[in-house]
Amino acid sequence: MNSSNILTIFLLSFSLFFSASSFAIDDDNTMINHIYHHFNKAFNTLDPQEMFFIYAQDASYVSNNQNKEILLGRKDIIDQYRTFFAKINDRKANIDVDFRIVKRHIEGKSATDIGYYLIRYYPYSDDGEPISEFAGKFVGVSKKYPNGHWYLVVETNNKADTDFYYDAKPQPNLYYGRQFPPINSGLVNTHD
Repeated sequence: MNSSNILTIFLLSFSLFFSASSFAIDDDNTMINHIYHHFNKAFNTLDPQEMFFIYAQDASYVSNNQNKEILLGRKDIIDQYRTFFAKINDRKANIDVDFRIVKRHIEGKSATDIGYYLIRYYPYSDDGEPISEFAGKFVGVSKKYPNGHWYLVVETNNKADTDFYYDAKPQPNLYYGRQFPPINSGLVNTHD
């Protein structure tokens, strides 16, 4: 075998390895992006059970609220959402959430997402309250489990100006969320 054939085989092998690695990363991106679809569904349906598809059994949640302790374990995190969703339901209101990931770092079976979120609150129409929203920035660390699914193992967030969410630019293969129309555009509460 001459050096030209060896070089060709090497380049072909390298190309196949790179293509397979790229496919695996794209597949991982798709699976991690599903976490945010589950968040959307949980908020839209006010169903805390959807959190079983988001958080690992031993997940930790660090809230931006200085009066709340760090939540350790999926059960405590789900209980927090259960309480939150019950308050929204008791008010006959609705809530949406969405995310824009601006950076993701995948290393092996661990991934770190950095981005913004927006929560929009739709009060019961008879209350006469306006639709409101607030935003934040977050870091989420997820882990790939033997079943092939990714689950959040650490999440932390801070409040942020809503403009940061609206101004975030889409990144290739990363979850970018829906296009919420600005509230000041005459948005009408259609959730009732």
